[in-house]
Amino acid sequence: MINVLFVCLGNICRSPMAEAVMRDLIEKEKLHDKIKVDSAATSSWHIGEPPHRGTQDKLREYGISTTGMQSRQLHKHDFDQFDYIIGMDENNIRNIYTMLGNPDSPKIFRFLDLTDHRMDVPDPYYTEDFQETYDLVLEGCRALLEKIKQEQKL
Repeated sequence: MINVLFVCLGNICRSPMAEAVMRDLIEKEKLHDKIKVDSAATSSWHIGEPPHRGTQDKLREYGISTTGMQSRQLHKHDFDQFDYIIGMDENNIRNIYTMLGNPDSPKIFRFLDLTDHRMDVPDPYYTEDFQETYDLVLEGCRALLEKIKQEQKL
């Protein structure tokens, strides 16, 4: 099983959106028995909460479920359990390295570095632009899925 972890600050907007979108793409490509997806926060602010209402509403527009999703915090053992650990922005990447003990690993990278954008995913908690975030997340998830399929020969 290939394990993918998306990480953002609170695990209520960007990373759960990426988790849900990636799950949807994986299901459509019938790879759900090969790839598992999760998400986590670098902060402890929203632990146990469902995704932000704006994230839920945007995903519902596209027929993507967030059922059962709850915020959780990144843990040191996640480094051993996940093959890909993806931060939504540069601050998340710095926090991931600190929280995981500064591992030197290519499995940790910034999400949109897989695309032509090579930028941070804007946080809709502050921008309130859930459509922009969705569009970037969808593009990033498509690029990540292609990377995984090539690297894992799926």
